[in-house]
Amino acid sequence: MFPYILAPGESYRMKIHFSSDHPGLYEQLLVFKFKRDCQHSETFDIMRLLEVIRQTPQNEDSQARSEVEKNFQTAKKTSLAGLLPAINYLEKKPLKWGNYSWRFHLLLYLEEYAFSTALEKCNQEDILVVTHQSEKRILILKAEDVSNMSNVVLTGCKALVTPLKQGDRIYKGWVDDVDEDCFEFKLSFPKEYNIGMRCSVVFSLQRIPLRMQHRAAALSRKHLLRDLLFPVGLCSAYNSLIVNNPEQQKAIKHILARSAKPAPYLIFGPPGTGKTVTLVEVIKQIVSTQDSKILVCAPSNSATDYLCEKILEENIVPHKMHCSFNVATNSFEIPTKGELMTYQIMVTTLQTAGRLVTGGIPPDHYSYIIVDEAGQAIETECLIPIAGLLKPHSGQVVLAGDPKQLGPIILSKIAERNGLGVSMLERLMTDIRLYKQHKINGFNSRYMTKLLRNYRSHPAILKIPNELFYDSELQFCSSLEDCLYSNWELLPRKDFPLMFHGVAGMKEQDLNSPSVYNMAEVDVLKEYLKSLIKYRRRNGLDKIGPKEIGIVTPYTKQVEKINAAFHKDKDLVKEDLENVGTVEIFQGKESDVILMSTVRSNPGLTAPNQHFSLGFVKDEKRFNVAMTRARSLLVVVGDPRVLEIDPVWNKYGSVFSYKYK
Repeated sequence: MFPYILAPGESYRMKIHFSSDHPGLYEQLLVFKFKRDCQHSETFDIMRLLEVIRQTPQNEDSQARSEVEKNFQTAKKTSLAGLLPAINYLEKKPLKWGNYSWRFHLLLYLEEYAFSTALEKCNQEDILVVTHQSEKRILILKAEDVSNMSNVVLTGCKALVTPLKQGDRIYKGWVDDVDEDCFEFKLSFPKEYNIGMRCSVVFSLQRIPLRMQHRAAALSRKHLLRDLLFPVGLCSAYNSLIVNNPEQQKAIKHILARSAKPAPYLIFGPPGTGKTVTLVEVIKQIVSTQDSKILVCAPSNSATDYLCEKILEENIVPHKMHCSFNVATNSFEIPTKGELMTYQIMVTTLQTAGRLVTGGIPPDHYSYIIVDEAGQAIETECLIPIAGLLKPHSGQVVLAGDPKQLGPIILSKIAERNGLGVSMLERLMTDIRLYKQHKINGFNSRYMTKLLRNYRSHPAILKIPNELFYDSELQFCSSLEDCLYSNWELLPRKDFPLMFHGVAGMKEQDLNSPSVYNMAEVDVLKEYLKSLIKYRRRNGLDKIGPKEIGIVTPYTKQVEKINAAFHKDKDLVKEDLENVGTVEIFQGKESDVILMSTVRSNPGLTAPNQHFSLGFVKDEKRFNVAMTRARSLLVVVGDPRVLEIDPVWNKYGSVFSYKYK
């Protein structure tokens, strides 16, 4: 330390040298002592915390990442060629703690490139745009003019709208809503434009979700989350404390004890086994026994809403739960940091949790971070609340979901191939020893519980998924006496509510559309639906509720054709059926009856050894979701000549009651 006289307005630059024999994060407090002048002895201190990260000597990752970031901006404007060296490196180096942040930065860049490229196909140079009848700031254009160009989800994307008669005026907004008929844009638009006009429309990616994930990947290293992301269980031995209790109670007691920390506690919840009910009971027990703050998250708005509804139904702490929507003002309000920190329970989407990080909520504020439907989230998305809001050695992360069902949707084939399509839940269960099933003792309940009791479906409906995906461990607890459809006249076998209807239809595809449809199958679905409606009325049920009959298919175009056919049918249009959707939409949902259209068909499939692709229908996770949504009756419509090619579908052929048209 040496004295230096600093005149008013003057600055002094200094060099700080650091050396260490070992890699890691080092913190050093720098203390600067000041006094007014040489004649006064009174001093004061100014302190600054210096953080230094000492990388490994062979730290290729750090150099490679900087090259990736530099080349990515160029690649966005040209092609992926600028990223090829990094991609080659990525495919040679498996995921580990040393390259964790770098790999996920690159994977996110690749996904952004794929998304931006897909968006370009949706741009329109000359299209008719009309304003909403009641809200003039909402513009509408026909969905078919855009959706056929790409399979990308446009909701939330930014939009630049330019009236062709005023090419110098560009109006910025975002895609607020998308349905099968039209797109809605929200933006500030002149009142005089109240009729249809010709415009150009350019879409661009809303980068905030990606930026949240990039920050989470960076914070994982800053907050030293190695023991959470790659847990080895150094602090504990194998010890199943509550062997004889039901699975849900076992999970609840271990989570309350935070037995897994710093490792995440996993709840493996196959269909209908009460995964969300278990989480709500966990929250209830925490509130009643501990003075702890809880952050509850899910990937989607619908899953988050469902969690919140279940928490409210249990009346856990209604006076301590906050909703950012003000009914009185019909608007969303962001509370202050201080106000947010007073709530014992916060329920948000994973992306919204990033606002808590941005707002400066300290990492030790939440004792529990619970993520439902964790199998549907990209790992860096799941990391958003974890990396910024938890100290892993004091707080407990709980991940609940089913890795055997649909995971995150990834556009970039390179990113998907290199792990971006694998959720944190699935990676931990696949790669980490703590979560592997022991041949004799099963799962180590200190770190993980597999729920086994199915309360949803008839045993016939779950027989094959149980064998294929759940080691035949599921136990059936639903009441068969309540099965309304056991005597439905179209069932080939009474009291066996599972049937397949063979249709030699024609797979069709509209011009410029990536999606396919099958009108022969649509006709068969209509016949079954009308029969079910008549059967229900004979049993005293007139109105079809939202969870009573669902129609699922792998293809968005088939959803569109089914809805159009129902609206044109004089008998079905008055039923106001809304529960028609893709497999992705049905994940996490259930219905008394599920009608499924597989769509794929090939009338020319007669030559031996003919090559054929089942596309979406072959995806085992998509298959599992589709076949496990029904409680009381499952009817599958498809072409058996095509489906029997796939071993999973062929296995189902042995149990189906069968009809052929």
